[in-house]
Amino acid sequence: MEKKTSCMINPILYLFFVYVFASEFFSIKMATAQIIPVRVGVVLDMDNYGKITLDYITMALSDFYATHDHYKTRLLLFDRDSKGDVVAAAAAGLDLLKNVEVQAIIGPMLSVQASFLISLGHKAQVPIITFSATSPSLSSLRSPYFIRATLKDSSQVGAIVAIIQAFGWREVVPIYEDNEFGEGILPFLTDALEKVSVRVPYRSVVPPLATDDQIVAELYKLMTMQTRVFVVHMLSPLSSRLFTKAKQLGMMSKEYAWMITDSVTNDLNSMDPSVVESMRGVIGVRPYVPNTKELDDFKIRYEKRVRQIGPKAQTSDLDIYRMRAYDAATAVAMAVEKARLENHKYREANVSRNSTDLEAFGVSVSGPQLVQSLSSITFKGLAGSFRLVAGELQPPPYQIVNIVGPAASNIGYWTEENGIVEEPNFTSTNVKKYSTSKSNLGPVTWPGDKSSPPKGWVIPTNGKKLRVGVPTRGGFTEFVRVTWDSDNSIEVEGYCVDVFDAVMSALPYGVPYEYVPFATPQHETAGDYNDLVYQVYLGNYDAVAGDVTILGNRSKYVDFTLPYKESGVSMVVPIRDDKGKNVLAFLKPLTWQLWLTSFCSFIFIGFLIWILEHRINEDFRGPRLHQLGMIFWFAFSTMVFAHKERVVSKWGRSVLIIWFLVVLILTQTYTASLTSMLTVQKLQPAVTDVNVLIQNKEYVGYMEGSFLFEFLKRLNFDESRLRPFNSAEEMDKLLSKGSRNGGIAAAFQEIPYIKLFLGKYCSKYVMVGPTYKADGFGFVFPTGSPLVLDVSRAILNVTEGQKMVEIERKWFGDSTKCSDSNTQLSSKSIGLESFAVLFSVVGIVGVIAFADYMIKFQHENRSVIVEPAGTRSTRWSKIVKWLKIFLSKKTDDGRKSPLNSPSVSTTTDRSQDSVSDSTSAFENDTTSQQGESSHITNMGIEPVDRNETSAQH
Repeated sequence: MEKKTSCMINPILYLFFVYVFASEFFSIKMATAQIIPVRVGVVLDMDNYGKITLDYITMALSDFYATHDHYKTRLLLFDRDSKGDVVAAAAAGLDLLKNVEVQAIIGPMLSVQASFLISLGHKAQVPIITFSATSPSLSSLRSPYFIRATLKDSSQVGAIVAIIQAFGWREVVPIYEDNEFGEGILPFLTDALEKVSVRVPYRSVVPPLATDDQIVAELYKLMTMQTRVFVVHMLSPLSSRLFTKAKQLGMMSKEYAWMITDSVTNDLNSMDPSVVESMRGVIGVRPYVPNTKELDDFKIRYEKRVRQIGPKAQTSDLDIYRMRAYDAATAVAMAVEKARLENHKYREANVSRNSTDLEAFGVSVSGPQLVQSLSSITFKGLAGSFRLVAGELQPPPYQIVNIVGPAASNIGYWTEENGIVEEPNFTSTNVKKYSTSKSNLGPVTWPGDKSSPPKGWVIPTNGKKLRVGVPTRGGFTEFVRVTWDSDNSIEVEGYCVDVFDAVMSALPYGVPYEYVPFATPQHETAGDYNDLVYQVYLGNYDAVAGDVTILGNRSKYVDFTLPYKESGVSMVVPIRDDKGKNVLAFLKPLTWQLWLTSFCSFIFIGFLIWILEHRINEDFRGPRLHQLGMIFWFAFSTMVFAHKERVVSKWGRSVLIIWFLVVLILTQTYTASLTSMLTVQKLQPAVTDVNVLIQNKEYVGYMEGSFLFEFLKRLNFDESRLRPFNSAEEMDKLLSKGSRNGGIAAAFQEIPYIKLFLGKYCSKYVMVGPTYKADGFGFVFPTGSPLVLDVSRAILNVTEGQKMVEIERKWFGDSTKCSDSNTQLSSKSIGLESFAVLFSVVGIVGVIAFADYMIKFQHENRSVIVEPAGTRSTRWSKIVKWLKIFLSKKTDDGRKSPLNSPSVSTTTDRSQDSVSDSTSAFENDTTSQQGESSHITNMGIEPVDRNETSAQH
């Protein structure tokens, strides 16, 4: 029973175990069926660096799915070795697309490998996600299936240019690798430098596989140039050899400034310590990676993982590109899940039977959906914020470092919004001004362990001297004079040459130079001043020293220093000879308005004094013509204070006091003005107005070869009326002939030449007219030349010192020998406005005196107007009677003359003897004027002896 029974139990137990096993098996099968595998290719150079990078990508997926185990998709990695070769990278990509049919490819590592692989991905519609191909030229492919999960090299250009601006360097030489990676940054760098007026005089290109001899040869070439600021853009293997050789050649000294891009700065931790030591003083830039808790946790996990591989395995320092690879793998995992890919198959390509392998692979169905999903992924990764715009990772702030030994020291930051800053403030929303100030940078140790920045250029060590062009011409040789000896050697001297020598001697360093005449083999001038300046632009001369005027159109292609001699354009004309033409010169001191006003004032004063004095002063009485003559005599005799008549009335004396003051001022002013006119009348210019020359179509002169020809044309002078001259003697000859005799009426010249010309001919010519502004004489250098700034500073030092005075005295002599012509022009006539106040005062006082006199006179003789009752007279008779009283003599007792009574007496109340004597004198004096005397007698006016009048007073 027990046996049977036992036999019956065994089948039941078997069935139970079969059921349990089947349940577990189907549950596992169902769970496995929910996971969607997505094939992703990885193309890396499988050297030590590439293997560690693949380790990062594997860790990224492990970490991601450990925290996202609910995701239905899982990335299956298929890695291929690109072997550091472009063809191998293309073959690896082709294999993944054709045979594996991956949905995405992470890689390749190098920019030169990426270009062809991007084209394959575009054809297959498979995203190519690179974490280290930084060349900006890859963006020009414009493939929507190219995802750059790293920063392109052009992102750091702003930081590099800001540093160059901060230290004021004006020339930079880029040193780059001769491949797609090295060339990609050049257009962006040169454009950015050009915007801030920094020149790139040379581009140093080093082959990726260059030998040590090739590197040394290129460095020697750089040593022969004057630029000492270099920007190195290479991969770390080549840059390590470059800096090692530069150290050996002495190019890591105080004269040099070196900058490195992030392609070198990012690899500093992995470079040999001896190489880093040779880079002491170099400034570098690299993307700023914030130190986060996630990054610290990753370091711990990675070290633990390495120790699990083997106890002797060494951990490597965190690398920015490996962190980008970690973030790229995470982004692909997130995008695949977000896209919810269902169809992982390729659509067969429509190709012909004779097609090659490059055309035989299909097209991914889910590629466009995956690209769209990748573009919307944002998260905080190991290397910072991960956000794509148009398939490009957005740049963070850049960190500026200084290599000061085995490591790099942080000295500042750069942001696209704020420029150079001490600390990046990522949370602030305040918009600050963009800064390129070096004060925002920390202390910098420069090559040679110097604390002060290098100036960025030196005199080249190739043994060449600066070729300084000088003008050659036959006239005004005080400025520049070139003479050839019999052995064809040259001697250059002159004011401009001495100034240039003094300025170059004042520089804080020595500059070897030599003068090269701008002349033909026949020792004739080779062109005008514009041609001379253009030679600097062409590179035939390194500078020009001479009387070259600073002009706007010239500064378009060369740089000028500060002016060392002030300038301007004015006009020189002959002095007019006025001999025999000054018959009426005595009238010129005063204008006709002042002459007329003065004449009227004299008459007014004479008439006013007669009115105030004729009734009480015997000096103003007598026959009618005598009194009329007295008015003019007395008035004009006051001009020379020759009057003999006394003035007894108070108002008369008051008027005369003021009038004498006016006469004194008027006569003295007239005398001074006439004297001045007669003294300088020989200095009258023949013409003073430019418009008169243009209207009269006169011939005018200009210095041949100068800018004045175009200047006169802009003043509307007819080109046919312009005559050139080449020397002071020729200028004198043309001016002496005159415009109508084959000469010129005026010469236009710059003021330094005019002063020199008038120093010789100041008795014949004068400078007149307006002075047109010019910027003066300056020295010429190529555009962007670093010498311009230092030479300009030296010019200020020389012109402010005694040296400049000595040079001017040497070549121009005593400038005070001929007084300034502008002050010798004829004095202008004095106008009425100069005496308006004085004449007004005289007029006001005179009117007041006259009004007061007439009011009193009217009051005293009111009986003439108001008649007694019963009498009746006509208006005319009253006027006649009033005039008779006005013309009569006022009596002593205040009574009026007997003219007021009906019977007119011819005697006074004085003694009869006096009357008889006066009458006898009057009759004897008027024998020849009987008719007139009879008329006066009939008016009741009797001549009175002056002695009698005097006795009365």
